[in-house]
Amino acid sequence: MNLSDFLSDTAGRIPYHPAITFEGRTATFSELDRWVDSLARGLEVLGIRQRNRCVLMMPNSINWVLSYYALARLGAVVVPVNPVYRKGELAHIFSDSGARVFLGHSDYLKEAAPVIASLPKMGIRLVEGNRDEVPRGFLPLEDSFRERERPTARETTAGDPFAIIYTSGTTGPPKGAVLTHGSLMGVVKSVAGLRTHEPGDIVLCVLPLFHIYGQTHPLNLSMYAGLTIRMWDHFDAEEVMRAIEEEESTVLYAVPTMINRLVELASTRPPKRSSLRFCVSGGASLPVEVLKRFEDLFHTWIMEGYGLTECSSTCLENPPGRTRAGSIGFPTPGFEARIVDDDDNDVRPGEVGELLISGPGVMKEYLDQPAATRTALRGGWLHTGDLARVDEDGFVYIVDRKKELIIRGGYNVYPREVEEVFYQHPAVMEVAVLGIPHPDLGEEVAAAVVLRPGAAVTAEELRGFAKERVAPYKYPRVLKLVDELPKSSSGKILKREIKLEP
Repeated sequence: MNLSDFLSDTAGRIPYHPAITFEGRTATFSELDRWVDSLARGLEVLGIRQRNRCVLMMPNSINWVLSYYALARLGAVVVPVNPVYRKGELAHIFSDSGARVFLGHSDYLKEAAPVIASLPKMGIRLVEGNRDEVPRGFLPLEDSFRERERPTARETTAGDPFAIIYTSGTTGPPKGAVLTHGSLMGVVKSVAGLRTHEPGDIVLCVLPLFHIYGQTHPLNLSMYAGLTIRMWDHFDAEEVMRAIEEEESTVLYAVPTMINRLVELASTRPPKRSSLRFCVSGGASLPVEVLKRFEDLFHTWIMEGYGLTECSSTCLENPPGRTRAGSIGFPTPGFEARIVDDDDNDVRPGEVGELLISGPGVMKEYLDQPAATRTALRGGWLHTGDLARVDEDGFVYIVDRKKELIIRGGYNVYPREVEEVFYQHPAVMEVAVLGIPHPDLGEEVAAAVVLRPGAAVTAEELRGFAKERVAPYKYPRVLKLVDELPKSSSGKILKREIKLEP
């Protein structure tokens, strides 16, 4: 069992079907499969062996895809990294992962090069980009392709590791979640049966491939199902809008920030036509008001799902035709979910507890962190750290992150609930609600709000709007209007970087 089998099996079935279009270049499944073999053989000649850990640090590109599947074919282990990370972030990941190989892009070496220089074990260093910009000590990736040569066959099992993906580090230094060939393939097969794909569907790939959401859905699922990917190296609402208008049938995987940007664009310039058959939202909670506006503007429907790195991405999702706004749906085939109290006892429907997951996509471990692994996987269930509830029909709802729970004077305040209220205000584009220290209450509720362009409303008016709609202990006494909210590379709002004063 090897993740690259998705590509080779599809290439044997529909060899001449377009696999990827990127920057005006299109590759068929047969071409992609042949190029992966060619690169895998070249990497093998350079000395990359089974289980070698290899950093992959590039923006989205065809070479990113080729490198990913070539490493899988060799039985090596990929460590996908955001190319815009800084020295401190890179030093931790490069060192903690024990990577011996670097595959990157010449445009993103400023921060990486000094870190690589301090790690003599990282001896194989390849970069794509302008040959004139390849620094000393690095080799051009393009020279590694060995046409007409096949790599040595490497047997891998479902339990063999393939990807080490570092978590966001909201509770300390990022931890490397070890995902296997079996877990990555299992989650794709789990979600594939949920959606009806057509042979002519174009998957709009706007998610970064270094993120597990991008790998599982627009990439691995498309390879498995034989769908064409139209890929960008970054999200641009205008370009995505043009693609939605140009193509005949499209599918979009996105995070709420991207969906919100498309809603803002379509509100002022409605699409001439919408080819969107459906959209899947993940990575963070999607405000109900944004969901409704998107569906109305693009004449489509959104399936909101839930996943996390430690679960190889999606493990719950709303079923087609039965989407319930605000819910993350049901466990996908093969997965199970529980909602428990602090002692891991199941709570009753309607009660809030921690969401636990079991299923084919759950990680093998946190790299070299046995204590953290035991805590996260105790009792055979992945403890997500998310607070959730289930309704009478079995739909699951995320209430909030367990660690983001605000306890104000002994009362629990769930930021998601307050944020949903703000999103009902026509002037609000984005909002983040969080707790800040208070000498008497322990924590006070605070909010940072981004207004829509041209909106004119005061902080006091917004505070009053919320005060009228939530219990007295829930509305934010501290509210600040800001130009933008800090976000991760995957579009999640980084509340820990928001500084608000009482």
